[in-house]
Amino acid sequence: MAISLDQIVEETREMPGEVVAELIDRIMAARHGGDEPSVAAAWKAEIDRRIGEIGSGKVKGVPLEESLARARKIAGL
Repeated sequence: MAISLDQIVEETREMPGEVVAELIDRIMAARHGGDEPSVAAAWKAEIDRRIGEIGSGKVKGVPLEESLARARKIAGL
């Protein structure tokens, strides 16, 4: 018998966040293909660069609430 979507969602409530994230990644890869290695490498380099800039103090992060407020304003909400 197939498991329902509600059952899947309920099962994920008990899983650690990183496990749920991996599940989502696997579903997306199965449905749409995996990341192209050059694209994945470019994203990793970009992420590492941004983390380095924040860590060194070169760039200051924007608090979540401020980011959400900006997004709401742009969206007219």
